[in-house]
Amino acid sequence: MNFAEKTVAIIATVDSKGPEISYVRAGLQSRGRKVCLLDIGTAGDPKFSADISREQIAARAGGVLQDLAPAEALALMAKGAKAIVTDLVSRGEISVVVGIGGGKGAGVFVDATKDLPFGFPKVLITSGRPAMLANIATTSDTILFPTLVDLFGLNYFTQAVLNNAVAAISGLDWSPQIQPPNKTVAITAFGVTTPAAQAVKSLLEDVGIVAIVFPANGAGGRTMESMIANNAFDGVIDLTTTELADLLLGGTASAGASRLTAAGKRGIPQAIAPGAIDMANFGPPESVPRRFEDHITYSHTPMTTLVRTTVAETTEIARMTAERLNLAEGPVRVFWPKLGVSDYDQLGKVFYDPAANAAWRAAIGKNLKDDITVVDTHYHINDPKFAALCADWMIEQIKEVA
Repeated sequence: MNFAEKTVAIIATVDSKGPEISYVRAGLQSRGRKVCLLDIGTAGDPKFSADISREQIAARAGGVLQDLAPAEALALMAKGAKAIVTDLVSRGEISVVVGIGGGKGAGVFVDATKDLPFGFPKVLITSGRPAMLANIATTSDTILFPTLVDLFGLNYFTQAVLNNAVAAISGLDWSPQIQPPNKTVAITAFGVTTPAAQAVKSLLEDVGIVAIVFPANGAGGRTMESMIANNAFDGVIDLTTTELADLLLGGTASAGASRLTAAGKRGIPQAIAPGAIDMANFGPPESVPRRFEDHITYSHTPMTTLVRTTVAETTEIARMTAERLNLAEGPVRVFWPKLGVSDYDQLGKVFYDPAANAAWRAAIGKNLKDDITVVDTHYHINDPKFAALCADWMIEQIKEVA
C-alpha cells in the first residue's frame, strides 16, 4: 500500500457533526487519502451511513445502545471504538486517526486512542473546554486543533480550522516503529536537581542505556506515567518526586494521585529519591494561599513562588511515597541523600532544614515494606557520587533482565 492509499480513520458522532465530518472527509479524499468513518453517536439518527456503524461499535464492546444512560453509552462507544481502532492499527489498515467533536466526543476519542503506539498520528479537532485540552496535551502525543467556536455546522471560523486540519492530516503517515535496540530508562528532574539528572543520564549512556528526562512539573510526571504504562521504558530513576509535595499542598506542579504508580504496576525496576520534596510550587507571591503564611517561601522567578515543606508535610509525603511503592510488582530501591534534597536545601541556603528532611527519612523507613531497601548516603542529591549509586543499581537491574 503506497502513501496515498493509506487510510485515515475518523471517529465522530454522525448524528450531530455531519457537516464537519463531510467537509473533512471530502477534503482528505481530494488530497488522495482514503477515509474510514466510525460513528460513535448515541442519540439522534445518523445523517448518513458510516463505514463502521454505532451498532457495530457497541457490539464490539459486548453491548447494545438501547436504554443505556448517556454516560454508559459513551463508555460503551469508547470501549468498542478502542478495540476496533487497535485492530486496524495492528493490521496496518489505517495510518492516522482523527476525532471531531465537542467535550463528549473528545472524551470518547481520547479513551479510544490513548493506548495506541507513541508516535502514531492522533489528531483531535474539538471545541472541548481548555482544561480538557490541557490535560490531553500533557498526557498524550495527540495533535490538537481547537476550534474556539462551537461545532454547530460550517461557517467561516470552523472552515478555517478544518482546512488547516485537513492539510496537516493529509501529510501524516505511520510506519510500525522499530523497537530501539538499547534499553531505555526514564529520569525525573527539576531545575534544583538538574546536576543529579545530568550525571545519571551520562552514566547510563556510557553503558549504552538510552536515558529520557522528564521535568517534574506536573505535566512531565503525568506524561511519564502514561508512557510507562504504555511500555515505553525498561526502568525508572525517579530522582525528583517533588510532584507529591504539590499534590499534598495543592501546588501548581501536581501530577495527580496516580503519580509513582505506573512503574510498580508494570513491574519494572524503580530507583527512588526524594528530590525537591522540600518545596511546593505556586504562582506569583500573591497567589500563595494564606494557610502557608507560617512557611518559608522563596521567589524562584517572578511567576513562581516556592513554599518550603514542614516536618509534618515531609512525613506525609514519605507516607504517600511508601504507599505507592509498597504496591510495586518489580524491584524497588530508595536512595536517601542526607545532606539535602535540592539545590536550595544546602547549608546556608533558603530551604536548608535537616529536621524536615530527617522526618521524610524516618517516615519512609516506618511505612515501607521490609523487602524494600533504603540506601542511606552522606551525600547531597546533586553530588555525582549519589548519582552513581542510583545509576549503578539501575544498570545492574537492566543487566539481570537483558
